[in-house]
Amino acid sequence: MLRLADLREAPELWIQRLKKRGIPAESIVEHILNLDRKHRDLLQLKEQKQAELNALSKHIGQYIREGAAELAAEAKQRTGSLKSEIPILSQEEEAMEAEIKSVLLSLPNAPHASVPEGKDASGNSLVRSVDSLHQIWAEAEPHWDLVARKNWIDFEAGVKVTGAGFPVYWGKAARLQRALIQYFLDFNTQKGYTEVQVPFLVNEDSGFGTGQLPDKEGQMYHATADDFYLIPTAEVPVTNLFRDTILEESALPLKCTAYSPCFRREAGSYGKDVRGLNRLHQFDKVEIVQICRPEHSYSALEEMVLHVEALIKSLDLPYRLLKLCGGDMGFAAALTYDFEVYSGAQQRWLEVSSVSNFEAFQANRLKLRYRTEGKPQLAHTLNGSALALPRILAALLEHHQTQEGVRIPDVLRPYAGFDFLK
Repeated sequence: MLRLADLREAPELWIQRLKKRGIPAESIVEHILNLDRKHRDLLQLKEQKQAELNALSKHIGQYIREGAAELAAEAKQRTGSLKSEIPILSQEEEAMEAEIKSVLLSLPNAPHASVPEGKDASGNSLVRSVDSLHQIWAEAEPHWDLVARKNWIDFEAGVKVTGAGFPVYWGKAARLQRALIQYFLDFNTQKGYTEVQVPFLVNEDSGFGTGQLPDKEGQMYHATADDFYLIPTAEVPVTNLFRDTILEESALPLKCTAYSPCFRREAGSYGKDVRGLNRLHQFDKVEIVQICRPEHSYSALEEMVLHVEALIKSLDLPYRLLKLCGGDMGFAAALTYDFEVYSGAQQRWLEVSSVSNFEAFQANRLKLRYRTEGKPQLAHTLNGSALALPRILAALLEHHQTQEGVRIPDVLRPYAGFDFLK
């Protein structure tokens, strides 16, 4: 959530930043600041009346002791009026405060100055591309045809058990999934991330804290009997571990990694974009999360981008790095980089990781602070996929097809226990 104090201090700055999302920011910020002025006027008036009530209450006894009956009666009449007026002002002040909060909650995070303008993915900018590692085998099949022919992944069985978007992995394909998860976790922990195992269901406060609620309520599976939500990413429970927390400055940066299944009701578009492993309702992902001081968050973001890039490189896959434009970023992000790998048999790029800096947006919702000299300060939060499995697996199956089978990258062989999937 954007901070009201920031909007008060530099409204033009936040108007310019929000414009990158295509938001009519001038009218919204002006509306918030008008509400804020009215709220502060109400608060001041209530405090004045409360101070008057307190003073009169002290004077009444004095008037009675001094025999000033008329003054005592006037004071009693005035205190009666004040006791009626103050609760009404309190209600108005609370309603105004709730309205301000409601408007602030409706606003996404303000993009960083470096974010390119644009309404959708066509406005994203290419940072770099590494797409000439080696040529795909001429007879390579799209992964959905390959896994069906080899009985590695059964999409129909998933439909039978649950529904579309819930595949079943068999034999070595299941083992390869497990190998990818273990390799990703080891890669992350070797770089200083602490592994944590977290719940796969969260409460409403957790969804609110990281910005999924109320923005993405329709995309999350909701266990209504207990009012729990199935997580769309491990970012949600990991970051919420530090909700309502004041961290010691010496503990920062705090770096965590976690594996989880991810659940998303809204699985996207139609046709080839959702075939096979391209877009699922349930999938596996390994996440990295950082919490750091505000002045270090953008260097931390660059560090995380290089970390994910090294992980993708190790899998021998063509990839490219994009900086997302304002119109294509997630609700809570201030700056996001996307990694895409090239699916040779499909001849298209597949997103496999988003790495984002949320600045203080999530921390403000979470009340996540760190202790420094003076008043505790809001921390900055960041997260990234390292990595999402389905499209990585799709790219591996397609890009590494050979006459002998699907070649397993060298780094995965100790985890998989085989050199070829065949």
